Amino acid sequence: MDRVSDGDSKELIRQMKQQIALANVQELLAMVTCKCFEKCVTKPRDHLSGPEENCIHMCMDRFLDSFRLCAHTYGHRLRRELSRQHS
Repeated sequence: MDRVSDGDSKELIRQMKQQIALANVQELLAMVTCKCFEKCVTKPRDHLSGPEENCIHMCMDRFLDSFRLCAHTYGHRLRRELSRQHS
């Protein structure tokens, strides 16, 4: 069996993390699209009405703002916990 070098191993881990992050973003986008569409589009047709477009826009903005806040808070807590572990 061939051994994987340390550099190759780190690159493989980096690529896997990148693929996981991409999959998470795709799942998040699909989820928000479904939720906002269900909330805003009451009668599906071949085009969106002005109020439906506005509702979807506002729904996605609120979702992304909430996601940013959660990500920021999580990152802050993670850094705080890591600094406690190293103290």
